[in-house]
Amino acid sequence: MLALLFILFAGMAVGCAISMVVQRNPLYGAISLIGVFVALSCLYVTLAAPFIAAVQVIVYAGAIMVLVVFVIMLLNVEEEERRPRMKSLVPIAVGLAAVLFAETVFIIRFVATSPATPAGNVSDVGLTSSIGTGLFTTYLLPFEITSILLLMAVVGAMTLARRGGLLPANAVVVPGHQSFSKEALHPATTPDLTPVVARTTKDAERLMGVAGAPHADNEG
Repeated sequence: MLALLFILFAGMAVGCAISMVVQRNPLYGAISLIGVFVALSCLYVTLAAPFIAAVQVIVYAGAIMVLVVFVIMLLNVEEEERRPRMKSLVPIAVGLAAVLFAETVFIIRFVATSPATPAGNVSDVGLTSSIGTGLFTTYLLPFEITSILLLMAVVGAMTLARRGGLLPANAVVVPGHQSFSKEALHPATTPDLTPVVARTTKDAERLMGVAGAPHADNEG
């Protein structure tokens, strides 16, 4: 029964991983990655590691993937543009896949033949009690150091977000590639909406008459 469940969830994980790689739309790729995380959590359950399975769903399939999906939606990333790729990428990908497959086979054979591998199917490695005992006894110092590093990252992000005054008070921010109307550049009695295109920041400065002002370049 466990072998059938392993084949089912492993096939689901591999299928979702392939779908994630071949998807042109990044949002569909992120959804496929969620499928990979869910399949991995199911595999952890079959290996008698319920705590790791719950963390896999809550942290990765939940918090991290929600953040990734929000970033994709905020950036409004469209479908990937088809561009010519280097011909050497295909043999490199095949070679790396062969190396990964060989490593997987080696690890499986090494684990099966290792004397440290438990003889039965019962293991307490992934149980909540064993993980909690290890975190607060043997690995207490690395656990606390990780907490301090996360706190430093949060404080640094807040400091960078609150920092201001990057530009002087008299600075003029002139975008690069943009279109003006003749009426906006040279007000006249008769409205004239003929577009005037500025392709660089210098062209925009010349049209707007701010060529001598300090500015932050934003070449388009």
